[in-house]
Amino acid sequence: MRFIYFTLLFIITASCGKSKSEPTKPIDPIKGGPVIKVMTYNIHIGNPPSEVASARNLQAIANVINLQKPDLVALQEVDVNTTRSGKDVDQAKELARLTGMYYFYTKAIDYQGGQFGDAVLSRLPIIESKRYELSVTPELGGELRSVAMIVVEKEGIRFNFASTHLDHLSSDANRDHQAKELINHIKVLDKPLIIAGDLNAQPTSNAIKILQQQLTYACSSNCPFTFPSVNANRTIDYIMLNKPEKFTVKDYRIVNETYASDHLPVVATIELKK
Repeated sequence: MRFIYFTLLFIITASCGKSKSEPTKPIDPIKGGPVIKVMTYNIHIGNPPSEVASARNLQAIANVINLQKPDLVALQEVDVNTTRSGKDVDQAKELARLTGMYYFYTKAIDYQGGQFGDAVLSRLPIIESKRYELSVTPELGGELRSVAMIVVEKEGIRFNFASTHLDHLSSDANRDHQAKELINHIKVLDKPLIIAGDLNAQPTSNAIKILQQQLTYACSSNCPFTFPSVNANRTIDYIMLNKPEKFTVKDYRIVNETYASDHLPVVATIELKK
């Protein structure tokens, strides 16, 4: 009997010890979608506003970008082979080199033997790229504008990213016209879109109300002032989204950098929803 008793006691003890020593399998946390960092920056053709009009400092622009480490950058007021910025200077290409990013440039207008327009920089490989033109109405004049749009992918999610710059020379009506054209381009896109740029229109303007037919602010409300870079007093630079259900904005802010350009850069951290 004593043998049976001690045998049973050993089995019970061993069983209890085994169950205690087995590690508990951790519960997998719910993983969110990939996160990207987006910037928009009107670079003022690389001319620091405190310097003479002929001065160019693309390294200063690149330093601002490199410090923020964005995945995607929308650039406006970019010169390519113009007399004023250098007949052999492609500012989009040079900024891509200085930041180690891919790039895509689109012309808004011909200028001084070269071009003036918009560009995007991307740390992600560019899968597709396309230029859209934003026209002017003949009776209003003003400047043609462009949209530089690319398709990129992060962790299996493909989306559009674009840079644009609405006309600042003519009337509000011409910006309204360009906003309507932009909406027509956006509404047929099959992938989510993040679009950023200098819209030369404040939040209460009719042009912004037109864009809100298809786009929502990434800043939610009370978008920060972006111009001028010193003592900014108005919001004209934005990051906006279509298909907002595909994104979650984690952070939206300006960068208080006052030397390199007359506009403040805007940065947003955005989660892509699976």
